[in-house]
Amino acid sequence: MTDVRVPTLGESVTEATVATWFKKPGDTVAVDEMLCELETDKVTVEVAAPAAGTISEIVAPEGTTVGVDALLASITAGKAAPAPAAAKPTAPKSTAPKAAATDSAVDIMVPTLGESVTEATVAGLAKKVGDAVSQDEVIMELETDKVTVEVTAPAAGTLSALSVKNGDTVAAGGTLGAISGDGASSSTAAAAPAASKVDASASTTKNAPSAEKLAADSGVAIDAVKGSGRDGRVMKHDVMAAVAAPATVSAPAAPRSAADADREERVKMTRLRQTIARRLKESQNTAAMLTTYNEVDMSAVMALRTEYKDLFMKKHGVKLGFMSFFTKACCHALKEIPEVNAEIDGDHVVYKNYVNMGIAAGTPTGLVVPVIRDADQMGFAEIEKAIAEKGARARDGKLSMAEMQGGSFTISNGGVYGSLMSSPILNPPQSGILGMHTIQKRAMVVNDEIVIRPMMYLALSYDHRIVDGKGAVTFLVRVKEALEDPRRLLMDL
Repeated sequence: MTDVRVPTLGESVTEATVATWFKKPGDTVAVDEMLCELETDKVTVEVAAPAAGTISEIVAPEGTTVGVDALLASITAGKAAPAPAAAKPTAPKSTAPKAAATDSAVDIMVPTLGESVTEATVAGLAKKVGDAVSQDEVIMELETDKVTVEVTAPAAGTLSALSVKNGDTVAAGGTLGAISGDGASSSTAAAAPAASKVDASASTTKNAPSAEKLAADSGVAIDAVKGSGRDGRVMKHDVMAAVAAPATVSAPAAPRSAADADREERVKMTRLRQTIARRLKESQNTAAMLTTYNEVDMSAVMALRTEYKDLFMKKHGVKLGFMSFFTKACCHALKEIPEVNAEIDGDHVVYKNYVNMGIAAGTPTGLVVPVIRDADQMGFAEIEKAIAEKGARARDGKLSMAEMQGGSFTISNGGVYGSLMSSPILNPPQSGILGMHTIQKRAMVVNDEIVIRPMMYLALSYDHRIVDGKGAVTFLVRVKEALEDPRRLLMDL
């Protein structure tokens, strides 16, 4: 028998929710065939079969919160056999610690929030005081800056007390409420048969938990979102698509006054958005950030792309875009100016003998930066394929945490949104980020003649603690030279 366990979820992410099972007990599976999807606050993780055989048991049904390396299911070697008529299914397992009971009540405690996480925010209450609850039934959700944690009932009974409300901040190990044993005989009797009849192949919640949370955060009516999951279940990427859909823009509000109060909406920032805001401000406060600018004539790159794009597509099966040229040009310049590819660690400077290129990508829920590892060792086709694949995964919300970590330099293309010039913010602990902008035809003086050329402004933001002005300017000049004469990339000049 082979165990199917929760894979690594990413740095500091310790829990996930089982979103969808694509198999049920008795189904045959092949090696690496997808069995289920797990969802964290940031990404969707696919779990594949580690061996071929038959699904003999599903331990964690849909909606269950599971930790890293937790048991999800078991696979038995051989073909499928008829499922026993009276097979005893497994009820969802609670991640909340079972606190010791008093004479008539059981405390509901804040569960483990993850390494170095000391507090969370109450994001939603599923029950109110006086409600009957069964063991392991979800009572509330807590939100940290990394994950959403479901708090489940440690025992069956009646919710006799709640010491928190939506929006409250709670500390790890704190008490959230209590479940009374009074009336437990009736509630337990009613709940026990229901728990014993849980079918692991059926959904325990209508929609994926992360979809519910994203819809609430984005102000989207989840009932109006068409679900792509099993039985019409709304998944996270369905909500992301709804958020990205064009919406009617309301007329601008008049200057703020008391009379405008009914036309305003105050929404508390999510923990994730608070973390993004804090990290960006920390980047400005920590690094000695400075930006240098230049401009590049895109004529040569555009001509080369026009000449070879059809042949490139036919041979490699991917479009030839501008990003591969910029990636290659940056890798070339980083070899000459290695401090732009370095970072500060305490009182040391760590120089990278490789280039893990971060490519900033906009998604319906915000900006993410997937990393292309060892980009300096790749050819144009490999880079274009990697960018296309990671871009698609980013838009679908399927990037793993590992795919967004370990970058040594970043490229951000604000030009796709029409930006003419901007100063990109460093992505700590990196020491450099290149900002691309829109291509604009401008009158330029070439050989004492005025000609029309497609020009782009380039911006390099850098950490002046490591990178001197000379190095930063030289880096940007090398990028400019490589793009204006791409043959230099082939000859390593």
